Amino acid sequence: MRHQAMKALRWLGRNVEMSSMAFLTVFVLALWAFAELADEVLEGETRNLDRDLLLLLRSPGARADPLGPPWLEQVGRDLTALGGVAVLGFTVLAVAGFFLLRRQFGSMLFLLVATGGGMLISDLAKAAFDRARPDLVPHGTLVHTASFPSGHSMMAAVTYLTLGVLIARVLPKRRLKAYVLALAVVVALLVGVSRVYLGVHWPTDVLAGWLAGAGWAAACMFAAQLLGRGGYVEPRAFEKPPT
Repeated sequence: MRHQAMKALRWLGRNVEMSSMAFLTVFVLALWAFAELADEVLEGETRNLDRDLLLLLRSPGARADPLGPPWLEQVGRDLTALGGVAVLGFTVLAVAGFFLLRRQFGSMLFLLVATGGGMLISDLAKAAFDRARPDLVPHGTLVHTASFPSGHSMMAAVTYLTLGVLIARVLPKRRLKAYVLALAVVVALLVGVSRVYLGVHWPTDVLAGWLAGAGWAAACMFAAQLLGRGGYVEPRAFEKPPT
């Protein structure tokens, strides 16, 4: 057993870059944090915190009114749509078409598998936890599934982070990579905040969605690094294709 473990460590040292190890670390930490949060939610330990944070985004003495002017609620609906099936589906297909035109078939297939897998995990998690939606305030948009984890938050994190990394891989300059990745993170965060603002999710639902989405995206990024070294996914802009 010890000999096998040493062989595995040597293999990692030869084949896995520091960035890949960072992705693996993010995956492990996100998985651990999600499990801890889920345990707290199931035991009811987050009930008061969820309630206080949700009501913090409501006008004092008027739970039916989200905090801020009327137009801000419409902005919230616009932002939450960025995590909806229609927008995410269109975005994924559009970027898949981009990779197709560049003849980067490995990246295209990887994108479709990564986002499709994230959606499957989200649906399974919702069915497993079956948490009720918030009932303290009126819902600002239609909902029809369970509350934990937030599917919009999770799929926004999965999709936009995966897209960001795949696009960053083909960009040669660091500032362009940083811009794309930062934009992906900001969009994922805004989608999650909008779900609480519209009263359709508890804050811990959104946090769980972010953790699950980031963890799955990190696992996919780790896989992309390994597949890239094997030539199955197109190498990054500064890498030479494997011979």
